[in-house]
Amino acid sequence: MLRLITIFIAAIFTHNVALAYLLGMCPFVSLARNLKTSFGMGLAVVFVVTLTAAINWPIYHLVLVPHNCEFLSFIVFIIVIASSVQLVEMIMERFFPALQASFGIFLPLITVNCTVLAISLFMVLREYTFITTLFFAVGSAVGFWLAIVLVAAIYEKLELVGNVPRGLKGPGIIMIITGIIALAFMGFGGMVSIN
Repeated sequence: MLRLITIFIAAIFTHNVALAYLLGMCPFVSLARNLKTSFGMGLAVVFVVTLTAAINWPIYHLVLVPHNCEFLSFIVFIIVIASSVQLVEMIMERFFPALQASFGIFLPLITVNCTVLAISLFMVLREYTFITTLFFAVGSAVGFWLAIVLVAAIYEKLELVGNVPRGLKGPGIIMIITGIIALAFMGFGGMVSIN
């Protein structure tokens, strides 16, 4: 159990997919300008990443590996991701239309968000069990959510009180904020690590 908690915490802080691996930067940079939108996007990523990892693990280990079809894993993982994103989009359209409208094109872009695919690939490369995969997936997704919300909160505060140079407004300052937060998260490096 301690190993699972360690993997969960490490996935949030020391191996944060957005801050340590710089995965998922397209929606990250585009949506980190508004705290409410970032919060919703983070929750959507948590749902999609957890769902796809929970589906991809049994497909990989119970279908692809026994039939020596591991080479199909990328295609299968992407199909599962696309289906999960479609499910999230349908749910949001039905119950949260304003939030879906604020995402614009970025909700369907979760389908090609490398963060979601990377979690499934890490699961395979690190030979995680199903439970370990779930802890890692939820931790990674929460880490992405935490990073995008932190950046959005700082960005909004800078917009209110800061005097950001004209050339750095928008994506430039978002990347600088992301880099500073990534450096802060590196401070957790000696605390926990993923094998």
